[in-house]
Amino acid sequence: MMIDFVPDESLYPFESRWFDSSAGRLHYIDEGTGSALLFCHGSPTWSFLYRHIVKGLRDRYRCIAVDYLGFGLSERPQSFGYTIAEHTTVLGELIDHLRLDGFILMGQDWGGPIGLGAASMRADRVRGIVLGNTVFWPIEPLANRAFSAIMSSRPMQRRILEQNLLVEQFLLGKLGPTLTLAEADHYRMAQPTREARRGLAVMPNEIRVARPLLERLAQDVPALLGDKPTLAVWGMKDMVFRPKACISRIRASFTDLDVVELPQARHFIQEDAPDQITSAIANRFP
Repeated sequence: MMIDFVPDESLYPFESRWFDSSAGRLHYIDEGTGSALLFCHGSPTWSFLYRHIVKGLRDRYRCIAVDYLGFGLSERPQSFGYTIAEHTTVLGELIDHLRLDGFILMGQDWGGPIGLGAASMRADRVRGIVLGNTVFWPIEPLANRAFSAIMSSRPMQRRILEQNLLVEQFLLGKLGPTLTLAEADHYRMAQPTREARRGLAVMPNEIRVARPLLERLAQDVPALLGDKPTLAVWGMKDMVFRPKACISRIRASFTDLDVVELPQARHFIQEDAPDQITSAIANRFP
């Protein structure tokens, strides 16, 4: 199924583009010219999350932001499993389709492992990396694993599917970013029905189920990408991926790393601190 939703051009002033992957029809935007920046979102968001950053950088870079299958304006294929491994494969197909070479990858939340998984298999084509509030190693903290177990239970799966719980409570709730009503509705309307939210419902369980993939990334990323110029932009008030532990792990994995702390930003850094992120990327990759 496809989503019957057209974003407001005043909020999302981009041309929609489409790629027929091996698993389904993928939506993405491709704005500007110059070195390619590939933006990878997490859950429960879509490429709308990067709108301010794309607008701020498209005069200097080629800005590509993708919606994974099951998210945003992309297709919801019945036969797709919506696992991190499957999203990684489809993203790799898009990178190859666009013939990206010398590209800079930005990943936040699940966009980190999805993007790094695709990039590590194409390391010779990667110019640099931007990581924000993400991990590429097994997720061990008890709070994260408890969240995974609770959200994967039958009652909570029902609430995710029927009440759009992940969007309404974790993105648009009290601890989420400050958004206008129109902006909030763009996140709601990208996940409008129970059937449309099937991919969203899979993600919490992946915190535990994707462990083998994350174990492999913990080895591959330092080995294959560890010498790439890297920027970490971190929301220091994030309760999902704690800054101290995560940044130290990233420091140990990359030899050419700059860290920019975002003191007031929480998990959804692209909403909380887009101007700071835009400036940090432009300064790191002139």
